[in-house]
Amino acid sequence: MKKKFCFSKRMICSLLTAGMITGLTGCGEKAPEAMVDPIDDNYRVFYEIFTGSFSDSNGDGIGDLRGIINRMDYLNDGNINSGESLGVQGIWLTPIFSSPSYHKYDVIDYYEIDSDFGTEEDLKELFEVCHERNVKVILDLVLNHTSSSNPWFLSFAEAHKNKDTASPYYDYYTYVTKETQVSGRTYRQIPGCTDEYYECNFSGDMPELNYDNEEVRQEALKIAKYYLDLGADGFRFDAIKYVYFNDTGKSSEFWDWYMKELRAYKEDIYCVGECWSSDQETLEYVGGLNCFNFQIGQGEGVLTKAARNGQVNAYTGYIVSYQDKVLAENSEYGMMCNFLANHDTDRAAGFLNASTGNAQMAANLLILCSGSPFMYYGEEIGMKGTRGAANTDANRRLAMLWGDGDTVKDPIGSDFPADKQVNGTVEEQLSDENSLYHYYAKVIAVRNRHPEIARGDYEAVSSKYSDLGGFEITYEDSTILLLHNTSAEEIEVELSALTGVKGEYKKITDFVGLGTGASLKGSTLKIGARTSVILEK
Repeated sequence: MKKKFCFSKRMICSLLTAGMITGLTGCGEKAPEAMVDPIDDNYRVFYEIFTGSFSDSNGDGIGDLRGIINRMDYLNDGNINSGESLGVQGIWLTPIFSSPSYHKYDVIDYYEIDSDFGTEEDLKELFEVCHERNVKVILDLVLNHTSSSNPWFLSFAEAHKNKDTASPYYDYYTYVTKETQVSGRTYRQIPGCTDEYYECNFSGDMPELNYDNEEVRQEALKIAKYYLDLGADGFRFDAIKYVYFNDTGKSSEFWDWYMKELRAYKEDIYCVGECWSSDQETLEYVGGLNCFNFQIGQGEGVLTKAARNGQVNAYTGYIVSYQDKVLAENSEYGMMCNFLANHDTDRAAGFLNASTGNAQMAANLLILCSGSPFMYYGEEIGMKGTRGAANTDANRRLAMLWGDGDTVKDPIGSDFPADKQVNGTVEEQLSDENSLYHYYAKVIAVRNRHPEIARGDYEAVSSKYSDLGGFEITYEDSTILLLHNTSAEEIEVELSALTGVKGEYKKITDFVGLGTGASLKGSTLKIGARTSVILEK
C-alpha cells in the first residue's frame, strides 16, 4: 500500500539524535511530548458540526458560520504542539445551503448560504482560518434529493402540468405514471397533475433528482466545483445508495463517475459517503468513494462492544479484515472512516459511560486507528441525546454545552431533558485536567505523534487474554506495536507470547489510559486498565 508521508522514520531518528524528540522511559514515565509537524494529507481526525446547534454569534439562538470561526481556538489553535486545543484537523459541516428546515437536508438553492448561518463571505473566511491551521473543511452535499420548494422542482411541476416536454426541467426529477410505479418506492402526485407522480423515498417534501438526465449530472458537478473553487477541501455525500433506489450497481457506477470527475478537478479532494448498510453493500461503493463504516460504532458496533465489554480481539480482527477489503477495492485512496455516533444516531454518551472508563476506551479505539476517524460535536464532553419517546432526531442534535454564555439553543422539536446532561459543559471540563475533553485531546496528540497509526498496514496481534490485543503497524520503514487493554485490571504479559508479533520491541514510546500507565522490563510488559500503549523496536 503506497501512501503519502510527510516525514520518514529516518528523519524522526535524526531528530531524536539531536534531542528534539523524546519518547518514554522503559518504566513508563512520560517524557516531554514529542514535537510533531503538521501533515498535509487526508488522514485526519474529523469533527462533525451540526451547524445550527454549535455556536451562535449573533444572539438569534441558531448556530452559524461566524460562531464556528469564533470557536476555532477550541478546535485547533494552529499549533499542533500547544496542547491548548482539541487538535482536530478536519471539520465536516452539515448542510449550510438555503433550506426551509432546521436540518437543511432539503436544499432550495445550492448556490446560496442559508441566512440562518451567515453569508458566502463567512464561509470563505472559515475556509481561510481553517487552512491557516492545516484544518480541512468538507461540506455536506445532498445530491439525492432537493426541497420541493427548489425552483428546479417548481419548474419541473409546471412543465408537467402544462405537458411542456421541451422544458429543460421536465426530466429533472424521477417520475412515473400510476401504472409504472415500482413496488417498495414512495411517490406523491405532481402538483397540478392527475396521472403523474414524483419519487420521494425520504419525504414528500424531498423529491428525488433524475441522474439519468445528463444535465442533472453536470449540475451536480458544477455545484461541487463551485465550492471547491471557494475553498472547500471536499464533501460528505448524503444517502449515496438512494441515487438509484435499490439499485446498488447503478448507484455505485454514478459515484465512480462523479469521483473520477472531481479528482480530475482537484487531485487531493477528500470525500466520504453515507451508505447506511451492511459491509457487503458498502464495499460496492468504496472503489470510487470512501464510506463511513456503520458496523463500528453506535450501541452494538464492534468498537462499542470492545470498549464496553472488553472483547478486543473481535475488534482488532474486524479492523484488519475490513481495511484489507477496502484497500482491495481502492488501493490508492481507500481508507477506514469510523465513527461512534453522528447526527442521525443516538449520542455515544448514552451507551459509553465516562465514569466507568468505557467512553475513554472507545476514544482510544476510535482515534488510534487507521484512516480518518470522525467525532461528533460534543462527544468530547460526553453530551447526551436520544430520539426518546418523541421519536425526533432533533434530540440527537442539541445545542453544544459551552457553559460560557453562548446563546445557541436546541433545535425545533427537541424535548430532551436538560437534567440528563450529567457530564458537564466545555467550560467545566476545560478546568478539569481529568475530564473527558482533555482525554480526547491527549489521544489525538498521541495519534499525531505516530503517523503510522493513520497510514500504515495493519496486522492483528492477540494474547491469551480476550481483552488484550492490538496491531503491528508498518508504514514505509517504520513498524510500531499498538496494544489495547480494554479490561478494568492491569495486565502483565510477555511480548514473546503475543500472537502475530514479528519483531522484538524494546521501548515504550507512548501510552494513554485511565490505569497505572505502562512499563516494559526486558520483554515483560505491564499495561494498566483501560490503557493503550505504543512500542517501537
